[in-house]
Amino acid sequence: MPTTDTGKLYRNECTGPALELANKHSKPEDITLFGSCFCPFVQRVWAAFEHLQIPYQYYEVDPYKKPKDLLEVSPKGLVPGLRFNNFNPPRALNESTVILEYINDVAEQTNGRSLLPPVTNPYARALVRLQCDHISRSVIPAFFRYLIPQDPEKQLEGKKEYLAALDTLIALFERTEKEIVRETGSAATGEGEKKALAKGLGLWVEDNEDLGMADVMVGPWIFRSTIVLKYYRGFEMPVGERFTQWANKLINHPDFKSTSSTEDLYLDSYERYAFNRPNTSQVADAVNTGRGLP
Repeated sequence: MPTTDTGKLYRNECTGPALELANKHSKPEDITLFGSCFCPFVQRVWAAFEHLQIPYQYYEVDPYKKPKDLLEVSPKGLVPGLRFNNFNPPRALNESTVILEYINDVAEQTNGRSLLPPVTNPYARALVRLQCDHISRSVIPAFFRYLIPQDPEKQLEGKKEYLAALDTLIALFERTEKEIVRETGSAATGEGEKKALAKGLGLWVEDNEDLGMADVMVGPWIFRSTIVLKYYRGFEMPVGERFTQWANKLINHPDFKSTSSTEDLYLDSYERYAFNRPNTSQVADAVNTGRGLP
């Protein structure tokens, strides 16, 4: 693990598959996605756009410079942001979780695709939202509380918290699979009926190949755990066949992988977090002061 801050700066241009995708979506569309290549909150929305097959333009911005066009769609100057160009004046949305719900609603109404179980199964949808709530409240804050502190004891506390949060997420996945697929589907007479019950539950369900809402919600942090946390904190992912299978399916899913840059981009961009440089970000400030994430 590196012990010296080399002063590497965050990147402001995608690399690898993400650069190819950004170039593919560089032409104007009704929806413009304001993004930054290093940002996990952007990647979750970007992967959702791809999976839901909603047309968009990808527009790279530097959120630390707070350009005027970003502030017009996101008052705090945070990414991601959406601008709807077919209104005069244009309308906008910010906050990744709100954007995910919005584009999922649009997809359900326009092309029938969804990151959630069918609306005819509200209990299954609620269980998935419990997973998403846990990701927001526990998994993501724990990731940063592990990465940012410099004191070894604080890092160990953060590691334990992060592993515990992942264990709880696994338990929520297992609960949903048990209650929706196994118990509800115990009387199913055919594979088609069982597959229909698993629809929208994401990649944890063994035969599912479609991303679910929880997958895109947590995917960027799982991905960064294998790169950033491993390099800067010596982190190893939880041991377990089901978890490993799910994580590999998620990271390598075409709609997620296409939004991923090369490893060097993340190592460079997260060095400032790993050494807790002053004025790194609003997220780092929140962790350092004990406040909730912005």
